[in-house]
Amino acid sequence: MMSPSWRAMTLVFGRIGLLSFGGPAAQIAVMHKELVEERPWLSEQAFLRALSFCMLLPGPEAMQLATYAGWRLRGVPGGLLAGLLFVMPGALIIGVLVGLYASYGTLDLVQAGFLGIKASVIVIVLMALRKLANKALHGSNAWALAGIGFVGIFALNLPFPMIVLGAGLYGLFLGKKDVVSDIEPQGLNARNAGRQLLIWGGLWLLPLIALSLFGASFLATIGWFFAKLAVVTFGGAYAVLAYMSQTVVEQYSWISTGQMIDALGLAETTPGPLILVTQFVAMLAGLEAHGPWMGLAAGLVALWATFMPCFLWIFLTAPYVEQISSHPRLGAALKAITASVVGVILNLSVWFALHVLFTEIENRNYGVFSLPVPTLDSLDPIALGLIVLAALLTFATRGSMLLTLFLMALAGICTSLLPFAI
Repeated sequence: MMSPSWRAMTLVFGRIGLLSFGGPAAQIAVMHKELVEERPWLSEQAFLRALSFCMLLPGPEAMQLATYAGWRLRGVPGGLLAGLLFVMPGALIIGVLVGLYASYGTLDLVQAGFLGIKASVIVIVLMALRKLANKALHGSNAWALAGIGFVGIFALNLPFPMIVLGAGLYGLFLGKKDVVSDIEPQGLNARNAGRQLLIWGGLWLLPLIALSLFGASFLATIGWFFAKLAVVTFGGAYAVLAYMSQTVVEQYSWISTGQMIDALGLAETTPGPLILVTQFVAMLAGLEAHGPWMGLAAGLVALWATFMPCFLWIFLTAPYVEQISSHPRLGAALKAITASVVGVILNLSVWFALHVLFTEIENRNYGVFSLPVPTLDSLDPIALGLIVLAALLTFATRGSMLLTLFLMALAGICTSLLPFAI
């Protein structure tokens, strides 16, 4: 098959970027329709192998799948085009939303609308948790890993990278290796691999090193934090959001818990990968701390630190897709990581729900455990009612995320007009 023209690739991947609402599952479905069903750019088997391969990598799997598809069609330039077109529409919209949020987000009606969005976010995360649990938790070992992941991050405050590393090592050495590969091993082209590592690793890290050396401490902290996230983003965006949410709120105090949940709600309404919420958080933190220009710079640094490694992983490993995606040990490690991530996402659900439902939460220590304990008298009945309504609307709209978010924002505004809503 001849390679498609640059014009055709720009139109197709641009359309994918603009239509990629609804999280990774919906985004992957759009790519399958555009690249496999409507035009013979990728075969069914090649698409599925690429998807399995991208699931093994850290980072947003849908963006990496788009980048890999572009690489298959037109090499490194094609991968760059496809990856950028997948991210840029959403990034531009997020930039506009941050400006609007900073200007109008404190208005009473806007805050009431965001209460409805927050209720929706809790339901959305629980839906993602249920889907992932159905796929990942098969057998007592998987359930145990999920439980350990939840306790580790919720009650022991273990770093998310430690949980991912521990689960991966367990799967690598002790997990059930039920993947049998019939693919001939392919020798590593060390020269090409070294060149890709030097080019894309350098492009990723050198700007962050420069920020550290030249005294841009705030931007350097932003960059290194999100670069670390990019390395440990296994299991999808909801997994890493648990770690990110608590770190940016409790450790760095860049934004509040309410702003973090608002950021996730707005990110759900934009095309592109959900991990674009990192741009929202960085821009809002920079804007509130140092003004609009720092907000813009912080957003650009977050985008760079988050998405540049996606090109590194793809261009470094793309020639070995078939071999990597069917490796028994790597498959077992991925299954173990995914199981532990279920527990991490459960922590995200509980953490969000507590901060939406209760206005007063106290951290209490019980030996090695540290638990957030809400004051029962501080329960917000309106928030509780909105969460129930969000669950009902999600069922009624058959999981239409955008429609549910819109209706819940209206419901939140309506509750602020009630006589007892003070």
